[in-house]
Amino acid sequence: MSTSAERGAPSSRRHWRKPPFIANPLLRWGLVIGVAIYAVWAISILPFDLDRISQGMTRAARIFSGAFPPNFDRYELLIDGFLESLQIAILATLLGLALSVPIAFMAARNIAAKPIYLLGRAIIIVARSFHPVIVAILFVKAVGFGPVAGILTLTLYSIGFVAKMLAERIEEIDWGQVEALRASGTPYISVLQFAVLPQIMPRQIGLGIYQLDSNLRASAVVGIVGAGGIGSTLMNAFGRYDYDFALAITMVIIGVILVSEAVSGRIRRNIG
Repeated sequence: MSTSAERGAPSSRRHWRKPPFIANPLLRWGLVIGVAIYAVWAISILPFDLDRISQGMTRAARIFSGAFPPNFDRYELLIDGFLESLQIAILATLLGLALSVPIAFMAARNIAAKPIYLLGRAIIIVARSFHPVIVAILFVKAVGFGPVAGILTLTLYSIGFVAKMLAERIEEIDWGQVEALRASGTPYISVLQFAVLPQIMPRQIGLGIYQLDSNLRASAVVGIVGAGGIGSTLMNAFGRYDYDFALAITMVIIGVILVSEAVSGRIRRNIG
């Protein structure tokens, strides 16, 4: 039984502290100082032009003053642009999901031979290497302005994400089902169909919903470079100096993205 003196004495217990990310203090502080020096140097060599910044602020003020109040009179163009973006997003998502499944099988280390695995990973790396805007510019040059370029762009964008996530899910499946079918002499394709696909289908549905939401947002961005959708409508409005109509389009884009995010999040939670 402890005495009052023992209870009043300061505790000698050591409290746990999270270890630093870099244990060596010299290396840790050296990195901090190095990053600080680099940041100062990078800022010092940037071509700051105060006159140009001042002119830009003046132009920005003129644009914002001309944008209020937003003009919804040409709502037909808004609806047409939004519907085209929705069509682009849906078609690109469906194509991307369909193509992602075989690519994911190719890129899963546990079910594919080494050459096939390397080929599948190479396809995913290429699909993920470029920003959708850069890909959209290439497809606009290849197939011309319009929604076809947007569909091709977002299909490639979908493959890069969905195939990678599916391949990782395939590598985590319960291998007992696969071994049971193989032991019974089931052909390879049937093993994939009856032992692998059912295990990855919930993830596929969740990824499809997420990718549809992502493609709907990206369709507005790639449309700015001529790949169709409401982004093209926005660029045309800026080209005509219709800043009030451009603000209306921007508000519609923000509203659609908020609704899409809420709906897709709710569906994914219900699936999960």
